[in-house]
Order: sequence, then C-alpha cells, then structure tokens
Amino acid sequence: MRIENFSFGSIEIDGRTYTHDVVIDRGRVRRRQKGASKQHRENYGHTPLSTEEEIPWRCRRLVIGTGAAGALPVMEAVKDEAIRRDVELVTVPTKTAIGLLASQDKHTNAILHVTC
Repeated sequence: MRIENFSFGSIEIDGRTYTHDVVIDRGRVRRRQKGASKQHRENYGHTPLSTEEEIPWRCRRLVIGTGAAGALPVMEAVKDEAIRRDVELVTVPTKTAIGLLASQDKHTNAILHVTC
C-alpha cells in the first residue's frame, strides 16, 4: 500500500485521493464512520475516536493518525480495549502515522484523520 500526498483535508492512497478520514483494515481502505462517536463531541470539542465506531481490531498493531495538528481525541475506552485485545496502539499525528505505515507489515491496521 502506497500512501502519498497528505495535506490538510486529503490523503492519497494507492493513487486514489480521499477527502475524509479513512480506515485501513488488512490492506483495504474504507471511510471512517464516525457517527457513533458524535455523541461525545460536546465533551471533547471535536468528534473523538470511541469504541462505538467500527475499529479494525484484527491486527497486532493499530496506528491512529490524529490529524495534521494531532487534534483527534482518542477516548480512554479505546486505549483500554487495545490493552484487553493485546493490540499495540500507536497514536501520532497523521504525517508520522504515514511514515510508520510505510515500513509496517500486514499485521498493522490504521485509522487516519485527515483534518485538524
């Protein structure tokens, strides 16, 4: 998988440009469905990543790209669930996450926030 041309609001993966958050689950790319997390927005000032979303847990390592400025909140319940599932959770700004994904194996999934 080739991830290129990340800038605020868009990311290019394997030649296709996405203008929304994406989930990479075992090599497949899909749109992040964050509707279930919107109920927590008021508490964070931003829609956080919560366990109510469809998180790609079938991996050994989950990389969460927290946006251009690293502003995506990750709820404690997500961190607790990663521990419970024995999944290494790496939470870094999206540009850093892309660098990590370039050198990862097939046992790494990701959630990439493309704005803030």
